[in-house]
Amino acid sequence: MLKPRHLLTLRAVVRTGSFVIAARELGYTASAISQQVSALEKETGLVLFEREAHGVRTTAAAHRLVDLSVPVLTAMDDLGHQVHQLATGATARLRLGSFPTASVRLVPPALSALTSAHPRAQVQLEEGEPEELVAALHAGDLDVALVYEYGLSPRQWSDGLACHQLVREDLVLLRAHGSGLSPRLAGLAQARWITSREGTAGELSLARLCAAAGFEAAVAFRSNNYDVVRELVSAGLGVAVVPGLGHSPGDSVEASRLTQRLAFRRVMALHRHENSNPLLGTMIHALRGAVPADEPYAHAARGEQPD
Repeated sequence: MLKPRHLLTLRAVVRTGSFVIAARELGYTASAISQQVSALEKETGLVLFEREAHGVRTTAAAHRLVDLSVPVLTAMDDLGHQVHQLATGATARLRLGSFPTASVRLVPPALSALTSAHPRAQVQLEEGEPEELVAALHAGDLDVALVYEYGLSPRQWSDGLACHQLVREDLVLLRAHGSGLSPRLAGLAQARWITSREGTAGELSLARLCAAAGFEAAVAFRSNNYDVVRELVSAGLGVAVVPGLGHSPGDSVEASRLTQRLAFRRVMALHRHENSNPLLGTMIHALRGAVPADEPYAHAARGEQPD
């Protein structure tokens, strides 16, 4: 197979008519140029230059080979440019996994920042719960996964995953406006409750919060969609505890932050330690910058460690 380096050398010698001048332009010695030309003649079976006492004479075969090599060398140059673009993240692809709340509150501004820095980058977004996203990370189907853990339902991530803390959310107690219900858990033992589906970390966190307050929550409705939960609360159908990013302030719902020590949820970004995707660092930086600065119940994490 012909070597692009040899073809570039041939083109320089043909253009300059001299091994010495071509060597000076390409940064080689004249001897190295001669060796490359000899290797190319051996590879092609062509006589490319007639050696004379005071120089070389270019053969018709050499001129023809230069013409034939133009599209090949142009394609190689374009390939080199494309590889550089890929290596620097300009045209790379990143596969991002997220859960619904983060997809609404964090992902859009983060992707806006990412695409501003890399307009030709491609991002594939998948949604799921933490267990599903972590499995996809390990399988190599995702580059980054946004996941969460509750203070009262902590998770353990495998040693193969790097963890970047993004947000610490307060847990917020929601009641219908004007309901007269207590803003404290201990005063809601008789209330009807709205929570997430059975077996979720949110449901487990609520059960433990209520148990610490001395009662078992009487669950009337379940939904993993916090907009639905809020509307059910607004309609007077029960009370609920939601994480800060899941709460949208409004006149129909009263909200108060729970003050228990472990009444919080953390959001973090995970990726495999060995992942070399050039967009990875930019994506993590963009996710950090996507945390709302004026959100009363969600706070940007600053190197905090799990309890």
